[in-house]
Amino acid sequence: MSGADISVGIDCPAWETALPEAESLAERAAAAALAAITPRLPAGRPVEIGIQLSDDTLVRGLNRDWRGKDEATNVLSFAALDDEGEPEVAEAPLLLGDIILAFETCAAEAASEGKSLADHLGHLVVHGMLHLAGYDHQDDADAAEMEASETVILAGLGIADPYAIAEGGR
Repeated sequence: MSGADISVGIDCPAWETALPEAESLAERAAAAALAAITPRLPAGRPVEIGIQLSDDTLVRGLNRDWRGKDEATNVLSFAALDDEGEPEVAEAPLLLGDIILAFETCAAEAASEGKSLADHLGHLVVHGMLHLAGYDHQDDADAAEMEASETVILAGLGIADPYAIAEGGR
């Protein structure tokens, strides 16, 4: 990969209040995931990724409009590589896509699952990045592959396996 532009925007002040390092954590998680997914991407092109740390209101609207689900969710990924009708310019950066996270849902999940908001943010950014590269969890085999990739990337970031069950297994 010849370069990456990871842009993190914060339009929900609660992210910075609860997690002052949210922007740098999101960038770090995205960079780690990008290093892992690089073999799946066209070689030699710089990559652009947008990450928006937002709120439940925005994510609920996007989820309703794009997925037909009128509810907030923790993270949404919009993969630009899914736009097959778009022309590609070889010299232009590869627009990988956008990831949007909802603060209230993410914070509530982290609290209910007994993990730090920082670790949950890292996990959801990695999860979103894998979606941008074409991973999904529509069936058990795909879910297992995606979870295994997430676990390896997160371990490199010092984040515990989010899929591990307290009793020592999956």
